[in-house]
Order: sequence, then structure tokens, then C-alpha cells
Amino acid sequence: MRLVASDLDGTIVGPDNRISDRTVQAFRNCVRAGIEVVFVTGRPPRWLGPLSESLGHEGTVICSNGAITYDLGAGRVLKAHALSLPDLFAAAAIIRGLYPSVRFAAETVDGFHLGPDFLDPGVELPGAVVPAPLESSLTESDTVVKFLARVDGTSPDEFLATVAPAVAHLVSATHSAPRVAMLEMSLHGLNKSVTLADYAASRDIDPADVVAFGDMPNDVQMLQWAGCGYAMASGHPDALAAADRVAPAFADDGVAQVLEDLLRRG
Repeated sequence: MRLVASDLDGTIVGPDNRISDRTVQAFRNCVRAGIEVVFVTGRPPRWLGPLSESLGHEGTVICSNGAITYDLGAGRVLKAHALSLPDLFAAAAIIRGLYPSVRFAAETVDGFHLGPDFLDPGVELPGAVVPAPLESSLTESDTVVKFLARVDGTSPDEFLATVAPAVAHLVSATHSAPRVAMLEMSLHGLNKSVTLADYAASRDIDPADVVAFGDMPNDVQMLQWAGCGYAMASGHPDALAAADRVAPAFADDGVAQVLEDLLRRG
């Protein structure tokens, strides 16, 4: 084990946006043992507070499902994989044809663009964001790293199963919300494993020496790529099917339990 790659939400970060003391200690022990740690998340850079506040992590974080490689200590984007606006709008038209009531949003390197009614009523708008159709708010100067689609009246899995094949020639689609039908779309061919593989290669680390943890469909390719992929026992069936092994549930500090055992065994 030379590299540990871990998802955040549902894997080590809970609904309270905290990381348990046991998990924090397990990651710190990995670092002390000379094992590199990288976090691989669907979150954008602005939502990495738990890593700096709980862990004191200052290293690399792979954000937005692989679209951004971020230096947390320096607060700097190292690399970004952008969606083209023509592909984004073409995908939006296809999805709207399948689900006329769909709502859209877009993450950029610098911020967030909200389409009308994307957020639930009463939810506070982030920063100075003013909801507007993406066709009018996005310009060629925006580096769009994640395109979001949300709809009511269906499940996340059904939404993904319907949309993903219809837009597969334009974007890569996945989801990570257990109960909200919200899709996360990135540059065609991009996912967490692609950027993690580049990161590992830059450090001469073979996939066989990587241990990865995840819990949702957006972790599937990462769990398959890593030499040893652990899905959380509390995770999505797709993640469990993709993984080599199962870690105890999130509520039981599953990642910490596995890391403690691996470190004991040297």
C-alpha cells in the first residue's frame, strides 16, 4: 500500500459535515507511515472544509468527480477538465426531451450557475448567485467542470439509467445523491479513476499499490481501477458490485477500521 484514495461524503464525511476522530487518526497514521493520501470527491474546491478543519490536510484533492486537481494547502487549481458549452447545451436538450420538467445547474472553476428552481424552495442561494437559464448565464469564458440535472418524480438510479445512454456521446454521467434524482455530468470519458490514475502515475505508483474507498455510483470506476477497492457496507449496490472488498459501514468508521488493520499488517 503506497497510496490511499478516499471519497468523502458517505465514506468518511457524514451529514453533519464532520470526520470522526478515529478516521482522522487513521489517515494521520498512514501519512506517518509514509503512505500518500489523496481525497477524490464530487465536491467542488469550495466545499473542502472538513479536510482542512478536521484533518489538517494540505495536499492534493481530486474534486468534481475528477474534473479538478486542487492543491488544498495553496488554495490553487492545478488542472481542470472543462466541458464544452456546445456539448453541455446539446446534452441539456436531450435530457429536456426525456424529462420536460428537468432543472439545470453548472459548476465552474470559479463558482456556481443556477438555473431557475434548481434548488428547493427556501434553500439559501450560494453567495451572490442569481438564478437564470444557463443559456444566458454561461459564456465561453466559463470553465464548466460539472453539469447538473435534477428532476422530481423518479429515483436517482432510474434517472441515470434513462439519461446516461442518451447523452453518452457528449458527457459522462453519474450520481452520488442517495435520495435526490440529480445527475452529475463531466467531460466525455472523464471520471474519478481517470484523474486518480494520472496522479498515481506522476508519482510512479502502480494501481496494485493503491487502496481506494467509496460508496456511490460516482466511485465505481475508481474502485475498479485501484488494486484494492473497498465499498462501504452502507453504500450503493453499484459500488458494492464494483469493489474487491467491503469495508464496514460509514457509521462504524469503516474506513478507519480497514486502514488500522492494513497498517497493523504492515
